[in-house]
Amino acid sequence: MWASLPMYDRPELEQVHDRFWALIRDGLGQAGLDAPIKLRHGEGALDWQDPTMLLSQTCGMPYRMGLHKRVVLVGTPNYGVEGCRPGYYRSALVVRAVDERSVLDVLSEGQIAFNMRHSQSGFAALHAHAASLGLFIDPQCETGGHLASARAVAEGRADVAALDAVSWRLMQRYDDFARDLKVIDWSRPTPGLPLVTAFPNHVPALKRAINYALQSLSFADCEALGFRALVEFHPRAYLAEAGLHG
Repeated sequence: MWASLPMYDRPELEQVHDRFWALIRDGLGQAGLDAPIKLRHGEGALDWQDPTMLLSQTCGMPYRMGLHKRVVLVGTPNYGVEGCRPGYYRSALVVRAVDERSVLDVLSEGQIAFNMRHSQSGFAALHAHAASLGLFIDPQCETGGHLASARAVAEGRADVAALDAVSWRLMQRYDDFARDLKVIDWSRPTPGLPLVTAFPNHVPALKRAINYALQSLSFADCEALGFRALVEFHPRAYLAEAGLHG
């Protein structure tokens, strides 16, 4: 059995995530459930199809494209993203600060960086936003992560990238190169990154333990994570983004 909180697990936040998990583990212990002593970081933290996964956080796109048949939705963090309802997020379309082109021109003419093809915020949201502007895009600059996409734009190897709002918030906090970027537009809000488990019977205890941890976490750690509350969505909220059901 293992657990991870991988989606915003930067080195600067690793200890904060560990303290958060320790409180979740305490809450699970109060319910009489065993839990891993430590979070899984790095390699293996994204193994969402592993039947021994107690808790992890995934992306909305892989969840709706098939993962929802293998895992159970626990809840969705509310990160207090500006312009979004609780539990929703959106993507910032960023360009170099000196770039004066319109978003239409950048998307139609420029090199587009994206993190990976199964990402809601870095790929699907970008396509949907381009389509809303009447554009068909075919991005070729795959970077492997939001941080790498942002750096590619800042360094002039790409012209635009879509970054999920929480990742962009953290870059502005921790990465000097973020000063060389600006937001040119925002994507449409969609349900945020869901917390999932491979243990259906543990869902009620996991919800209680997460809420207990949020109430017990220090103010500084709460501010660092930006995790304000656990929001309950029905899986249909995610499946609807691709016109799926059931």
